Amino acid sequence: MLSIRHLKTYFRTPRGIARAVDGVSLQMGPGEIMGVVGESGCGKSVMALSVLGLLASPPALFAGGEIRFKGRDLLTLAPEELRRLRGDQISMIFQEPMSALNPVFTVGNQLSEVFRVHRGLDRSAARQGAVEMLAKVGVPAPERRVGEYPYQLSGGMRQRVMIAMALACRPALLLADEPTTALDVSIQAQILELMLGLKEELGTAILLITHDLGVVAEITRRVAVMYTGKIMEEAATEELFDHPLHPYTRGLMASIPRADASFETDALNEIRGVVPSAVDLPPGCHFEPRCPEAVAACRTHPPELEELRPGHRVACWRANRG
Repeated sequence: MLSIRHLKTYFRTPRGIARAVDGVSLQMGPGEIMGVVGESGCGKSVMALSVLGLLASPPALFAGGEIRFKGRDLLTLAPEELRRLRGDQISMIFQEPMSALNPVFTVGNQLSEVFRVHRGLDRSAARQGAVEMLAKVGVPAPERRVGEYPYQLSGGMRQRVMIAMALACRPALLLADEPTTALDVSIQAQILELMLGLKEELGTAILLITHDLGVVAEITRRVAVMYTGKIMEEAATEELFDHPLHPYTRGLMASIPRADASFETDALNEIRGVVPSAVDLPPGCHFEPRCPEAVAACRTHPPELEELRPGHRVACWRANRG
């Protein structure tokens, strides 16, 4: 379904070249739900935007690699070919629906446009399709909501509208960028349940980008852990949570607040230090300045992503040495 190989997405900045995505490789099969996790700024969203071709060049610079969707390299497609795929076979739920939705058009107008552009429906049929999609994603009174503007909807309803737009053409691949961010816990659960239900119904593959490890544990089959534009570890979800091999992954796991923790006696764990700048990365392992287990090789040679267990890849000198 999706094969990303050695993707390098850089940005030209006044301070130099920022390596936002630096040699990422991953694969997804049809109907699979895969999670991509990591701290803010690690390159998760840039990778997704690279797949859809939504990065302006300049300042974006594709320095190498390929993105194959059903065997076609998206980086070599003409803009018109990519536009035909975008929103039809590949869709995206953006991180902030209030910014992604146009405030001067009704949600019905914006959702109808998907049907008009990709399915060639007339205005009446497209509006009916918009009503049906809003009903499918659980928006109450969809006949009335199609005439409302984004500011008139709650955060959860706007997110449902984004999901309806993304799934309107029954895409083969859905890129979900922090789909539950800034939503309260009950709405998060509803959105996740909705995505799982639609995945079962439509057979859509989902690449879930998030920093919420609880969400990842609940709905994904495999997980890739990113740091400073690189994948540090990738494994089946259960394997990763039970046997994390990279110190960064273990740090992320340890930072999850425990339900049985006491606020009086148990301090919150943290990964000490700060994420290095994308224009001034360490020469060896990017995590070395923050790593409590670093050895001499970590400071000078970046480790390769190697498969140490079946389906479990990790880029770490300590883990690779056993």
